[in-house]
Amino acid sequence: MAGRYDFTHAERKEKILSIVYTVTVWVISLAAVIFLAYFLMKYSLEKTNVVDASMEPTLSMKDELLIDTLTYRIRKPKRFEIIVFRQGDAEHNFYNVKRVIGLPGERVQIKDGVVYINGNPLAEKVNVDAMLLPGLANYEITLGEDEYFVLGDARNNSEDSRYATVGNVKREEIIGKAWIRLNKFGFVNQMNRKEEEEK
Repeated sequence: MAGRYDFTHAERKEKILSIVYTVTVWVISLAAVIFLAYFLMKYSLEKTNVVDASMEPTLSMKDELLIDTLTYRIRKPKRFEIIVFRQGDAEHNFYNVKRVIGLPGERVQIKDGVVYINGNPLAEKVNVDAMLLPGLANYEITLGEDEYFVLGDARNNSEDSRYATVGNVKREEIIGKAWIRLNKFGFVNQMNRKEEEEK
């Protein structure tokens, strides 16, 4: 009979097209995942080790950290975040890990073991001891528009912005945000927080 339609051939063709479409989508998705993983490892993550005890009890010597190097390309560091930075001179050719306390343009001073920002006492969000030595911050320090004042959580065992060997940290010296502790897994900026801050 003339004009008969071959439904079997049409169904077979439709199945083949469906398989080709599925395989194509799968290959594109896999390529996207591989590219994203490469991008993250190459441009937004870095690994380092803590080299001293200045961040105890939050971080200990030899802790392995994953650094988020992407966030600070999008926004500025915030107060109380733990940053990783490197200063250029020979004495500081390794990464430093410290907590941001003073932000650009602010005035910082340490009196009677307490940090003052713009003349007001800072309500600490982490468990730290009162500082015995204010160092350079015995007198009010005014931060530049690209400078941060940082302290170690081990306030009486930390070489930080209170000392000329570290001083104020410039924005360009910041590598990124300490993100994950790998050896004893945890999100770094959630560690050692005061109980009221955890709620």
